[in-house]
Amino acid sequence: MKKYFNSLIIILFIFCNINTLHVHASNSSKIEAMLVVDVSKSMLTSDPYLISNEAMKMFVDMASINGDKIGVIAYADEVIRESALVKIGSEQDKSNLKSFIDSLAKFPNTDISVGVKEAVKQLDMGHEEVYSPLIVLLADGNNDLNKAKGKTSKEADDDLTEAVAAAKEKGYPIYTIGLNADGKLNKKVLQNIAEGTNGVFFETSTADDLPVIISEIFASHLKLKIVPIGQLTANGDFQDINIHVPNQNVIEANISLISDQPVEVKLLDPSGNEQIIPSDQLLLSKSKSYSMMKLVNPKEGDWTLKVKGVPEDKIDINLIFNYDLQLKLASLSNESYKTEDIIKITSFFEDNGQHISNIDLYESMEATMLVKNLDTGKTEEFMMSTTANGFTAEFQIGEASNYEVVAKAEANSFFRETEPHKLSVEKATMPAAAKVKPVTTQEERNAVWPLIAASALILFIAITIYLMVKRPKRGFTGQMIVEIKNEDTGERSNPQYKKLKTFKGKLRLHQLLSLAPEFSETEQIIFKPIAGDTLLMTNASDCTIERSGRAIDARKGQQIKRNDRLRIVLKKANKSIYIEYIS
Repeated sequence: MKKYFNSLIIILFIFCNINTLHVHASNSSKIEAMLVVDVSKSMLTSDPYLISNEAMKMFVDMASINGDKIGVIAYADEVIRESALVKIGSEQDKSNLKSFIDSLAKFPNTDISVGVKEAVKQLDMGHEEVYSPLIVLLADGNNDLNKAKGKTSKEADDDLTEAVAAAKEKGYPIYTIGLNADGKLNKKVLQNIAEGTNGVFFETSTADDLPVIISEIFASHLKLKIVPIGQLTANGDFQDINIHVPNQNVIEANISLISDQPVEVKLLDPSGNEQIIPSDQLLLSKSKSYSMMKLVNPKEGDWTLKVKGVPEDKIDINLIFNYDLQLKLASLSNESYKTEDIIKITSFFEDNGQHISNIDLYESMEATMLVKNLDTGKTEEFMMSTTANGFTAEFQIGEASNYEVVAKAEANSFFRETEPHKLSVEKATMPAAAKVKPVTTQEERNAVWPLIAASALILFIAITIYLMVKRPKRGFTGQMIVEIKNEDTGERSNPQYKKLKTFKGKLRLHQLLSLAPEFSETEQIIFKPIAGDTLLMTNASDCTIERSGRAIDARKGQQIKRNDRLRIVLKKANKSIYIEYIS
């Protein structure tokens, strides 16, 4: 059963780029989720080991105890059992929900419209504006109506159409998951439900994929990213794992441990004090397939997770941070602009409505401004610079009459984007008196030619510069294998595979090291993509870089080719970092 949880590591890396998934994501950091599951007897064939229950319980465990709301609806051809939206405020609230999920039995017949209609109803009754609502619908096939009740297929289809329209109108995206174990799944119905509500349709032929899909939906909806810690081979003793909390804005740190065998854990805070498990600030939940530790409002710094497992058992450890941060655009001085006006855009984070001024937070992120020409649909991307109060960038108004501006900020563990802001451009009209008068004399014509030649030269130079500047940025490809060696003990970390395609323009080595403070000197080691799947590395740090056992000078740049292996010797910490660039 472990194989599908292991694949969670790979799947969640997809979250580095939300455009890839096209998943609706709200700016709210709190969720209202209705989990709607088919409990007809056909599920005994599609899901004999009740993995769907494990998937739903994982969703519950990932939810915040600071007020996330979750409800569960079990349907066949009628609502069999349901738990209305529960505002989670304690571990007991989660335990009650998981017990409810485990108690669900199987029944004959299926009517999808019943489950969707009830989910919309429950969200209507419990929805609050500060929450981001969603519905997760899990079904394994077509409707199988009870003829004795007299409901026709057309009536069921009409009910479903009505429920989907209501969900769309109210902003309830429905994520549909189709179990296609017998090859008879009616994909079109589930696709229409998802597409009609700005949700996403997922299909799988095995229930083993359900926990992966459920986790994908959860993380994407909240704009979170996984921080892979690595795989540990248990030896029967406690083994130390470093958990770095990057800043004080983390409201929860979720540590998942996926293992075939039971594990025992301890946790030390950044001061080295062992924590009581469980406590109000440290929660631990266990299922037959996973364990999840949740740190509430964790202190910034390096924590030590001690893990003890059955010898030779493989334990996959991953970290997901929850943030209560919203990215905002500062108000602009004008709402209407003229062609060639230069506009300065400022973006910043808010926490519960309070503007955050934190240079460490902003410098740990890459920010971009996207400017869409609403006349042509073309979008330009601008890098934003960092200040202690946020991000800034400038762009010049062109010939379009309307623009849309969005700011995005991305770190290793989460990303945010602002609501789009529209700009109107005033079109100037040339007065009749301003018409150009024709040249009438030979002397005047002779005087004009040098001006024409100079203008043509200037235009040629401007176009050349424009084409050079506007040339599309080359993207990263391939992966980096990263290992860290402690020179005092000789111990080496497990290799971590870092996909590079999510980075744009340039990549700092410090980003591959999760921005851990002990590796801050690698901030000045920068990689940029160049032709031929090659990287250009520049080193402005005091670190020594070796290739094939020889020190190299990368102050002015060194090309790094596929399969090149480098050793970076740190000056401030007695550690070495090994990286290998692979396909």
